[in-house]
Amino acid sequence: MTSKTSARPFWAGLLLLVALPVCAADGGDAAEWKGQVARISAGADTAARGQAITNRLDAMGVTWREEAFEQKDKHGRNLLADLGGKADAPLLLIGAHYDRVAVGHGATDNASGSAAVLELAARLKARPLVNHRVQIAFWDLEEVGLLGSHAYVTTPGREKPALYVNFDVFGWGDTLWMMSPQADTPLIAALRSASTAHKLGFQPGEHYPPTDHLAFLKQEWPAVSFSLVGGDEIDPILAVFGGKKPATAPKVMQVIHSPRDTVAELDDGRVDDALDVIEQGLRDWDAAAR
Repeated sequence: MTSKTSARPFWAGLLLLVALPVCAADGGDAAEWKGQVARISAGADTAARGQAITNRLDAMGVTWREEAFEQKDKHGRNLLADLGGKADAPLLLIGAHYDRVAVGHGATDNASGSAAVLELAARLKARPLVNHRVQIAFWDLEEVGLLGSHAYVTTPGREKPALYVNFDVFGWGDTLWMMSPQADTPLIAALRSASTAHKLGFQPGEHYPPTDHLAFLKQEWPAVSFSLVGGDEIDPILAVFGGKKPATAPKVMQVIHSPRDTVAELDDGRVDDALDVIEQGLRDWDAAAR
């Protein structure tokens, strides 16, 4: 995740402030998710991380493409894939950034989000939505200022999606944290119902760390974002975001952008439930589009 005011990663800025001691369609997605996080985060550079993603897409039988871009004198490449749908149907775009900072392995930030996109994509490919086409995207250079997603939304002639769904920091915990500019939408209502059924915490709201959803919102394109974290971490993160110093640093602040950002810190105990909730929410949202 990245600062909305500078190229310095947002979470890294928070770390300076809180420097303290330190029912699924397919089933079994959590194990595949964790394995995919391991494969992505094992990559020594962004190209190798991208290769792990495209290997998974190839295994799923999904055709993908890359879009090279240049932003602020930096070169990167976004990875895009079509999951199908009626050609004239509105677009649902789902994405995550796959680059990382130089410290650690970027397992939580953001191989975890990229792997969540891949597992959700497998579900939506196996059982397509009725009223939307679906594409997935993996953004480069998020950590230096959301450059990949910005390049995407500012490309002339780009189709405006009906909704962009972002994933960032999807690594552990009991709560699905959702960024939504609006407090009461049909998607939030569907997610709330699904989260109650799965006994998973759900906290939507507009206050959320900056990441790639911002590039879409700045274009006035609809966007939301998801993280999977401990429910007790959210208020301290938001407190720091408001310029305060919590008594105890939440786990996410101790892990990301540090040598601890490895697969060892992940907990897949509620990943299946979180993916179930998001999938059901999107299917209800899609059905309502009729």
